[in-house]
Amino acid sequence: MTAFRSQMTAPSRTAAPFVIRAERASDVATRETLLDACFGDNRHERTCQRLRDGRAPAAGLALTAVRGGKLVGTLRLWHVSAGGRDALMLGPLAVAPEARSVGVGAALMNAALMIAASRGHGAVVLLGDAPYYARFGFDAAKAAALELPGAFERARLLGLELVDGALDGASGMIVATGAPERRARRRKERPLPCAA
Repeated sequence: MTAFRSQMTAPSRTAAPFVIRAERASDVATRETLLDACFGDNRHERTCQRLRDGRAPAAGLALTAVRGGKLVGTLRLWHVSAGGRDALMLGPLAVAPEARSVGVGAALMNAALMIAASRGHGAVVLLGDAPYYARFGFDAAKAAALELPGAFERARLLGLELVDGALDGASGMIVATGAPERRARRRKERPLPCAA
């Protein structure tokens, strides 16, 4: 039996439509600019970012929101061990200021959680604002015995079981387990033939 139940949030009928799709290589620069704008210059020094560094997001779980041809939201999930339990770590979730009132964040969350559940993932953990994430089923009690490798606020470490009992007994450190990030290969330049 699955514990997770999606609470789909429909965008306002008066809002310009947006599309949630898989992240593309062409999104990277814009995604990074959006993350810098939302989280500041020190975002690479944060505890959760250090878990993501050098790792690829979980397959099929790097999503973007596009509105009017412009990337306005991003959300990614990453493989972790949550105190010895396989889980996903959600984050970062970022939405451009001009798209924050049309349901982009909720749509990204709902899509990511539905995809994760459909792929058989059992649990998701995150570090975030409990009042915002509670509406998606996240709860501090599910992550109460878990730790992060760095400074964090205990009340902001939240868990969600996509499968009943997936976080039962989970305690200890959350560590990255995902595949290493593949770097784009540079193609070797071929020498051009010269006429003598």
